[in-house]
Amino acid sequence: MRTHYGEADVKRVIEQLTSLLASAFDPAQPLTIVGIRTRGEVLAQRVTGALQERNSRSISRGVLDITLYRDDLSEIGPKPMVRPTRIDADIDGRPLLLVDDVIFTGRSVRAGLDAISDFGRPSVIRLAVLVDRGGRELPIQADFVGLTLQDVPRDHRVNVRLREVDGRDEIVVEPNK
Repeated sequence: MRTHYGEADVKRVIEQLTSLLASAFDPAQPLTIVGIRTRGEVLAQRVTGALQERNSRSISRGVLDITLYRDDLSEIGPKPMVRPTRIDADIDGRPLLLVDDVIFTGRSVRAGLDAISDFGRPSVIRLAVLVDRGGRELPIQADFVGLTLQDVPRDHRVNVRLREVDGRDEIVVEPNK
């Protein structure tokens, strides 16, 4: 199993993901792209820019903090850091693309779906992830996947690092610490 993907690999995977999205959404129709904090937010920002370069005209953006929607909130600690959620568009009746860096158990996505429902009712919600590492605990699948990793041991993490947050672009599979 490959355990490291460098900057060129991440760029290629994001380009592949953007191509999938560009072919799935009509560039003339409105679309709201919402990233799950932190790296999903950065990924959503990059994808939005790439889609706009491909002539997608009406893209609204948002960022979602799922901290208070998590089912493991008690394990996070007594004072979890909650940052603002911001969705600048009316999402009722419009398609929404939810973006995250890695899908594993599906629990973060479930929390994201719960959070979105507090803001309205999109016509459809689609999920895009940079990496699908398998191992679902909930019946949730991504609609758009940049990279699928097979056979990642449960005691390993898939860490996505993005330049805007971490100073470099890479995907690393490593043991839990």
